[in-house]
Amino acid sequence: MMLDPAALAAHVERVVRDGYTIVSDAIDIALLDALQADLARIEHDERVAAGDNVFEGFRTVRIYNLLARGKVYESIPVHDSVLPIVEQVLDSGCLVSSLSSIAIDPGEVAQPIHADDQLIPLPRPHVPIVCNTMWAVTDFTAQNGATRLVPGSHARDRAPDFGEPLETIAAEMRRGSVLVYNGSLWHGGGANGSTARRIGIAMNYCAGWVRQQENQLLGIPLETARRFSPRLRELCGFGLYRLLIGHIDKCSPVDLLDGTGPRRVVGVTSS
Repeated sequence: MMLDPAALAAHVERVVRDGYTIVSDAIDIALLDALQADLARIEHDERVAAGDNVFEGFRTVRIYNLLARGKVYESIPVHDSVLPIVEQVLDSGCLVSSLSSIAIDPGEVAQPIHADDQLIPLPRPHVPIVCNTMWAVTDFTAQNGATRLVPGSHARDRAPDFGEPLETIAAEMRRGSVLVYNGSLWHGGGANGSTARRIGIAMNYCAGWVRQQENQLLGIPLETARRFSPRLRELCGFGLYRLLIGHIDKCSPVDLLDGTGPRRVVGVTSS
């Protein structure tokens, strides 16, 4: 469901003001069912285990590099209820930074509060360079590990200290809703005190001039990338940022992907 202009503007304004917004009931149930089933398949077939450190969680199962793992994931980065918000928070030259699933099992403790861009050595606050999203594949509640947020913290002049005690709110949302937030916002996975697994998909974006968290160009087999839609190719980095950044011998990497070139674009269409 594409956002109408008024709804889009309201979501972007909330991200600017509060650091986050929630798009309710954004994702079709059939897609959610397909995603949940395929994640279970991958976890079983590849024997994916829970994390082994405090940050990833000892009772949290994460599956990375999802675009390389099946066609069902290709609709996530380009979803028309989410991407337009991200494009306005960053710009239309944004990139897929990472695409992974996060399943928090019963008994997991809260993740340390952090900012997703805190490794970037820039003074704070700064212009948005990361805009991330969390898809609720199951309901997110305060009891089952909904993402914890510190509203407005994206505007602070520092990142949080590890283990710092903070007042947070739970990003509670129904299955099929999506949390969209500025990468400077302080947040963390919640503790799961319920009896059921909480499943989310972290679809993360960065500005076109920032290095991606997951190396999409090496992580995605070229034969897989060749079937991507033109917009998904651009989002993964098979394109140019402002007709310059990311070129190969003054040509777009999409020409090497398709074998259609090379067609010189740098220096011809840019200054």
